[in-house]
Amino acid sequence: MCCGSKTEEWGRTSIQSLDGCGECASTGLHGAKRLASNSLLEAMVFGHRCFLDSIEQVNKLSFENRIPDWNATGTSEPREMILITQSQKELQQIMSDYVGIVRTDVRLERAMKRLDLLFSETDALYRSTKLSPQLCELRNLISVGYLIVKGAQFRKESRGLHFNTDHKGKSELLQNIIL
Repeated sequence: MCCGSKTEEWGRTSIQSLDGCGECASTGLHGAKRLASNSLLEAMVFGHRCFLDSIEQVNKLSFENRIPDWNATGTSEPREMILITQSQKELQQIMSDYVGIVRTDVRLERAMKRLDLLFSETDALYRSTKLSPQLCELRNLISVGYLIVKGAQFRKESRGLHFNTDHKGKSELLQNIIL
């Protein structure tokens, strides 16, 4: 997402424990139409602030007796890492081919169907094998892909880098879309 997440001075968003900085953040620091060079400065400053704030927040927490031991009963060691790596490649291809800068309603619908299938396959793997960083990363990437496609489907105008050939014009009413 580009400039989509409203953040405050420490990079916090309206979602607890989710911070944003750089291209995903809408800090308002440089105004609504900030340039990419400004976002590099924001990424450095707010990235550091997010780090400092998250350390402070973690230090306030007490994890004792709050997190149960992981129950891996009924799961097996992942024997076919190719399933994860291939799904990740497929996800990258879907997002590149169907959800790039120039989009259409048909491409977005096709991307959503493919993401649904990828999610189902990955969820089955998630439930049947022991967790790995790669599997968790794949699940998170699919979730982000879903949000990007959903946001693109919701926008019925072309504005800035959101260009849909089925909705070429800008709306007279500026849409304030926050996912």
